[in-house]
Formats: sequence, structure tokens, C-alpha cells
Amino acid sequence: MKAPKQSRHGHLVSALAFVAGALSVCAAAPAYAVLGGEPMNAPQGATAESTKAVARAAVASGASNASATSASNYTVRSTTLASGTIVNEYLSAQGVVFGIAWHGPRVPDLASLLGNYFPQYQQGLKAQRAARGGRGPVSVQGSGLVVESGGHMGSFAGSAYLPQSLPAGVSASDIQ
Repeated sequence: MKAPKQSRHGHLVSALAFVAGALSVCAAAPAYAVLGGEPMNAPQGATAESTKAVARAAVASGASNASATSASNYTVRSTTLASGTIVNEYLSAQGVVFGIAWHGPRVPDLASLLGNYFPQYQQGLKAQRAARGGRGPVSVQGSGLVVESGGHMGSFAGSAYLPQSLPAGVSASDIQ
């Protein structure tokens, strides 16, 4: 009589393990910020660090009196992925991601990070590789997208931003 109970119990455990495994596969799918879109939900195994708001003042160019013409607020959110890579998201006051930076042992999934801008990145990368070969740092600079990436095994860093979406007073060097 015990054998059927153990057998049913074994099937139940197997079924639960299968469901748990299926759910973990779904939950492990990349969930990153999308450039020009909303910030990421931390993927499974990632830890989100505190959000910090940054206020910058834009300085009027050509004015004899260097005064702030407007203040632009943006938020930086940091997430440490399970791989150890840290992704910083730069969000406008409206909550739109205008820049992303990363550093760590692995390059994050750029297709997910760049979203609709990924094909533009691929075209720029293809042109760069054709011009100077298939190795070395990446520098794709277009009017609507800038991506810089480089490093070596175990230590990669990069950034991507939308020049037209940078808030007033924010420069490319702020995205790191």
C-alpha cells in the first residue's frame, strides 16, 4: 500500500518541479530598459540599487553672464544583473530612458537594451567592422543613436544614448 502513495507523491513532486522549472525559465527572460522607453524591471537574480535623482542646470551659451536658464531633472537607476554586470539607466523627468551605461564581466543583451534602435546599432557596427576589422572597441555614432562599448574578457563597459533626448544641461559624459 505504501508504494502507490510514494508513487503518487513522486508524480506530484515531479509535476511541481516541472511547473517551477517552467516558471523560472519564463522569469529568467531578459527584462531590460529599452532605450527611448520605460525603465527595466529587475530580471531574476538581479538586485536593484537605490534610485538617485540628479538635478542639472543648463548654462546659456553665448551669454556674457553665465547663468542657469533651466534646471533639468533626471534619475539614475542602477541594477546589478546576476552576471555581476551593473546597468545604469538614465531616465528623464517623464520616466523615459534616454541613456544606458553598463560595466562588468559580461556585455548585457544589447538587443533588449536598445530595443527599436538595435537595427541602427547593427548597421553602424557592420560599417565599422568593414572599415577596420572585426575586433576592438565599438563606436557607433549616428544622429539618433550613440553607442560606445569595449573591454576584454571579464571586464566590459559601454554606454548608449539618444542625443536628441538628452535633457537640457546633460552631456554624453554624464552617462556612465
